Amino acid sequence: MHIEHQREDQTFYATSHGYEGELSYSRPEAGVVDFEHTYVDEELRGKGVAERLAEQALDWAASEKLRVRTTCPYMAKFVQKHHDKYQQLLA
Repeated sequence: MHIEHQREDQTFYATSHGYEGELSYSRPEAGVVDFEHTYVDEELRGKGVAERLAEQALDWAASEKLRVRTTCPYMAKFVQKHHDKYQQLLA
């Protein structure tokens, strides 16, 4: 699986065997990123694609010293499930 961050699109893309997943975000204010939407093609569901997108996006936010909002229900659940690692990033 290949994951690519396209800053100009404000999206993380995952591709595997011709199928895609994406995690889009916005920058509502300085120092804040809001993860708004996660989508994974049906053929890739259940294979950890959304989790890999979430981890990469949250690691990017941490490296950029950004505070995180999770409008996306998947991202909110992911951060809650891994609160010990990501809770400190929440805005």
